[in-house]
Amino acid sequence: MEARVDDLLAPAAVAATPPTPVDLLKSPDRFFNRELSWLSFNQRVLDEAENPRHPLLERLRFLSISANNLDEFFMVRVAGLKALVREGVRVLSQDGLSAGQQLVKVSAAANDLMADQQRIWRAMRAELASAGLVLLDAKDITATDRPAIEEIFLSRIFPVLTPLAIDPAHPFPFIPNLGFSLALKLRRLSDGKRLYALVPVPTQVDRFWELPPGGRRKHARRFFALESFLILFLDRLFPGCEVEARACSG
Repeated sequence: MEARVDDLLAPAAVAATPPTPVDLLKSPDRFFNRELSWLSFNQRVLDEAENPRHPLLERLRFLSISANNLDEFFMVRVAGLKALVREGVRVLSQDGLSAGQQLVKVSAAANDLMADQQRIWRAMRAELASAGLVLLDAKDITATDRPAIEEIFLSRIFPVLTPLAIDPAHPFPFIPNLGFSLALKLRRLSDGKRLYALVPVPTQVDRFWELPPGGRRKHARRFFALESFLILFLDRLFPGCEVEARACSG
């Protein structure tokens, strides 16, 4: 059936758009929360780390970008919300949430995001090992590897470390933004007294160190993280103490 010329020239029928309810126009529900929207954006960045169309190291870069973004988010956005709560500011966001309510929602969303980051990193670490890039932990170091690792620690890392005591007699040590620190709970072997300490690491120290070839995979490139150096040689930093708990930041 041929179309008539009049039909072709006539404006296309447009479906009528239902009017927006007046209640919605006056409701904060019509807005996205700025902080939660930003976390959703960073989730989309993280999703690229699982995109099989990207090369493996590009996927690792996306994972790293999402982690750096999250650090900045907590330094700026979350710190701002906490300041509002501390000062008792009751102004609501555009979507009708107080600073305290936003912190609750942000915490839940950020926890989910960090869980995804850790899951992706565990899977990616195995892929990197299959590709010949192996990241070793302190428990993976053999007696053959230890002399080379100890030489790196004693000559390049140990001289710049300044362990700090945490007790009522000292103000809590300053932890710089994006700095790397190791927090420790210790027990002194001589009298059983519990101690707390912080080991801040200067930013000019490399986070990852390449080790000489060795181990079962002779042709793989092996790397050792800064925190693993500290964990492996804690006895050099705190002789006569037993480590009961530890945590890394950075």
